[in-house]
Amino acid sequence: MNLQLSSGNFIPLVGLGTFQIKNPEDVKRSLNCALSCGYRLIDTAAVYKNEQLIGDCLPSLLAEHKLTRDDVFITTKLGPKDMSRDKVSRAFEESLTKLGVGHIDLYLIHWPGRQGTQGSDERNKIYRREVWTALEEIYLKTQKIKSLGVSNFTLRHLEELSDYCKVMPAVVQNEHHPDFQDIEVVEFCKKCDIHLQAYSSLGQSKLVADERYKSIAWKYDKTVSQILLRWSLQNSRSVIPKSVQPAHIRENISLFDFEISESDMKLISDLGKSTKYAWDPDHVS
Repeated sequence: MNLQLSSGNFIPLVGLGTFQIKNPEDVKRSLNCALSCGYRLIDTAAVYKNEQLIGDCLPSLLAEHKLTRDDVFITTKLGPKDMSRDKVSRAFEESLTKLGVGHIDLYLIHWPGRQGTQGSDERNKIYRREVWTALEEIYLKTQKIKSLGVSNFTLRHLEELSDYCKVMPAVVQNEHHPDFQDIEVVEFCKKCDIHLQAYSSLGQSKLVADERYKSIAWKYDKTVSQILLRWSLQNSRSVIPKSVQPAHIRENISLFDFEISESDMKLISDLGKSTKYAWDPDHVS
C-alpha cells in the first residue's frame, strides 16, 4: 500500500530499513526476502556504508522478481560530514553511483548538524540553510531527486527551515513509537502537509517483547512488533523496520490483515512512558 506525498509521488507504507546491515550476503538475502514478500521501499544512507552493496545486487534481484527500477522506492541520506554547500552535489552523485540508479525517490538530510561541529555551534543553522538550498536546486532543476526531506529534525529545526525554504520537506523521518510520540512534530507535520515516517518503531528492539503490549498482541493474534508497527500505520505514519532474519522481514510487512480498535490504539498510546532510544538531536543549535 502507498501514500501520496506533497511532492506528488507515492511512498510505500512499509519499507526495509538497512541500518547496520553491512555484510554483502546479509544485504542480498534481506533484499531478496523483502522483494519476494512485497516490500517496495529500501531505506539506506551514506553513513550506513551499504549503498554500494545494495547497488551491486539490486539489478539481478529486480530481474529475478520481474520488477523494474520504477517499481522500487529508494531512500538515501546526506551524511553529516557532507553538511556544507560545496560537498552536497558530490555526495549526492556518489550515492547515485553507488546505488547504480539515475534518481533517488527520497533524499534526506540525515542530521541537523555538521560532523566535527559542536551541537551548540550556531554555524549549524548556516550549514542547514546552505545544504537545503543546494538540494532544492538539484530537486527543482533536475529529475534526480523525486522528493526531498529531513531526518532527526526537531520542531525548532523544522520551523526554522520553513522560514526560508522554497520547497517544504515532503517527509520527516524521525524516531517514533509509543514511548516517543513527539506530538509537537506530529502536529507541525499535519499543519504543513509533511509525511512523518517512523524509524526505530520498535525502540531499537527494546519493545519487541515489552510486557505492556503482550496482552494486546495476544488479543489480535499478532506479535508485539506487528502491533507497534500497525499502531504507527493507523496513526498515518509509514514504517521502515530493519531485520536480516527472513521470518522477521515477512512478519514486519504482515500488517494489513487486521485493524487495531480505537480504544486499543488509545491504550497503546497511553502506555507510552516518554523514553527516547535513538540519538537525540535536541542539542543541535
